[in-house]
Amino acid sequence: MAVLLLIEDDRYLQRDLRLLLKKEGYELLQAADIFTAKQTILSASDISLILLDLWLPDGNGLELLPWIREKTHVPLLILSAADDEPSVIRGLEEGADDYITKPFRKAELLSRIRANLRRLEYRKEKTILLAGDLMLNPFTHEVRLKEQPVPLTAAEFRLLESFMENPGILLSRERILTMSAHDFLEEDLEENTLNVRISRLRAKIGPGLIETVRGLGYRFTGEVRRIYGGL
Repeated sequence: MAVLLLIEDDRYLQRDLRLLLKKEGYELLQAADIFTAKQTILSASDISLILLDLWLPDGNGLELLPWIREKTHVPLLILSAADDEPSVIRGLEEGADDYITKPFRKAELLSRIRANLRRLEYRKEKTILLAGDLMLNPFTHEVRLKEQPVPLTAAEFRLLESFMENPGILLSRERILTMSAHDFLEEDLEENTLNVRISRLRAKIGPGLIETVRGLGYRFTGEVRRIYGGL
């Protein structure tokens, strides 16, 4: 049984989600503020997914996100009434795996939860990827370059993972966007967000590993080795 943590201060929404999620077979932990959320995350080691409201009595959920990502890399879904593009982009860039605007349909929420839990299980089955001095560890959601940690956003991590899982293979822009659809808004596609994100990724992992094939797409040029089952 998956254990979910709901960080939400609306009593009525708490009640509705508690009934819905327990009916679906999930065990639910609850926190109504940032302080309680931190205590819960520190004391519960079996949390599989976090649902985070942005507006909490003792602060903004976005301010809590970096702290959560230091402690755990389980899937995190933002639940927020803020549906403007800057809020959505900031939430994803700060480390959220998904962003759901209120009011939401129960069926959609359950579908997003199941999709992210499947992604978590898939991640557990993966292997550590090595390319020269670059290491990507899907178990700890960590990237290191010459043994030094590389700070990547959740979207940058998934983008690099897609490249390293397909070394030497030309990935078209369309394929990359399909593989990482949940990281991009429709508006982003018109603003060259993928090019910008790859440029930022190159700056962090060093030049020469991600090749641009003009008019066709991108290719990871490093030779990738796999370590099965972790280090």
